[in-house]
Amino acid sequence: MKFADEFRDKALAERYIAAIAEIVTRPWNIMEVCGGQTHAIIQYGIDALLPREINLIHGPGCPVCVTPTAYIDKAIEIAGLEDVIFCTYGDMIRVPGSVRDLERVRSGGGDVRVVLSPLEAVRIAADNPAKQVVFFAVGFETTAPANALAVRQAEAAGLTNFSMLVSQVLVPPAIEAILSSPGNHVQGFLAAGNVCTIMGVEEYVPLAERYHVPIVVTGFEPADILQGVYMCVRQLESGHAQVENQYARSVRTEGNEHARALINDVFEIVPREWRGLGEIGRSGLGLRKPYESFDAERRFGRVASEDKDTRGCISGEILKGREKPTDCPHFGKRCTPEAPLGVTMVSSEGACAAYYRYRGAAVL
Repeated sequence: MKFADEFRDKALAERYIAAIAEIVTRPWNIMEVCGGQTHAIIQYGIDALLPREINLIHGPGCPVCVTPTAYIDKAIEIAGLEDVIFCTYGDMIRVPGSVRDLERVRSGGGDVRVVLSPLEAVRIAADNPAKQVVFFAVGFETTAPANALAVRQAEAAGLTNFSMLVSQVLVPPAIEAILSSPGNHVQGFLAAGNVCTIMGVEEYVPLAERYHVPIVVTGFEPADILQGVYMCVRQLESGHAQVENQYARSVRTEGNEHARALINDVFEIVPREWRGLGEIGRSGLGLRKPYESFDAERRFGRVASEDKDTRGCISGEILKGREKPTDCPHFGKRCTPEAPLGVTMVSSEGACAAYYRYRGAAVL
């Protein structure tokens, strides 16, 4: 199979559903750790098509969603400065901080620009030497190569007015944090195929062995997800706990070695704060010492350590996999995409946004 449409084939999906039903004998809790997979599951009703024994849990798979409120507040603070051009991806514009969001800063006169790439922010810095240009570097391992390349290009161009506010996070430590948390009930994982395209699968092997949990690297189309669930259930039912690669058409065991080398040159592993999960050791990337002049926190002050979200939003519990969007009393009422209380309703990969977009009033 070569094309995405082939993985949306109804007959193929039905065969996987039947295969799952044939082997499942007891309830299993399986978490997908990718917002793109969450949206596909809700869009195509995959959770409703599976046997009732299979409970799909939505995890911390949205990089925008796991960015703590303290980082949003710092971004808002920097963006409000007179000599700053603040560049960010579109998803971040309406993420609520403690008091307001970046959209409010922009409407108040702040120079906040939506970019499609950090390289665009580098170009803006080159074109505006009298301004400080700050890029909000948010994301999992998938965005790290482009962010690293932007830093290298800024250095090569001798730009002293470019910096990054870095909230770059790594998926495997988050999985371990979930597995080691009190009361964990996740028994298997669908790992994000896009992350593994960059990083490969080897980092997941120690987790599968240590916690005796199957981890299946999975793609994003309906047949991908159903095959991933089948592979996970097959392991659970047989008592196995290994890393398997459903997304072999894109993911190699070693990942993308050139991209990994670029990441390792510019970034080092650091502790990182996650919304809902708290601080996780060795779960993020920070700029290495040779590139620390491009660190926005060195120029504009450090991000506060506490997460100050007090809006009554349960996004933290949703990101832990302990609640689903429909468990929130505000879902679709006080909290909608037009007036979001929390980040999981704002982000295009957020679980609440998926439920609202594809099921709307049907889940209220």
